[in-house]
Amino acid sequence: MAVLIDNRQNSLRIPLERIRADAQAILSALGCPDGELSILLVDDPQIAKLNQEYLGRPGPTNVIAFPMGEGEHSGINPQLLGDVVISTETARREAEQEGFAPETRFTELLIHGILHLFGFDHEGSEAEDRRMSRKAEDMLKLVYPGPRTS
Repeated sequence: MAVLIDNRQNSLRIPLERIRADAQAILSALGCPDGELSILLVDDPQIAKLNQEYLGRPGPTNVIAFPMGEGEHSGINPQLLGDVVISTETARREAEQEGFAPETRFTELLIHGILHLFGFDHEGSEAEDRRMSRKAEDMLKLVYPGPRTS
């Protein structure tokens, strides 16, 4: 399995090995220990550009997932899951607003993005949103059992 991380930001310092270990634990818990994904850490202007270009939405967002398991070429390498892009600026801002440690909010966003790569969705229906929320909570307890507050 490969978890590739590209850090293009300076807003939040989280050891890359911790991110990699958390991602590997999440993939294993989801039954895909040999899955491959890339994680891109960016600032708000970078994610705003991707948000507009690929989702047609203005402004920054916290996380965007690009699943490789969709589309006409999805079966070429089933272990290649896709890309998760996280704005660390937005993660930090949301953590401050919610009273969470920034690292905890980052981990929540990492989980959220990875779940999207596995087909979880929160925008289709309330039932799907609840299903994704429950799975995200389970994954958070697995990789970050500590308190959420800073």
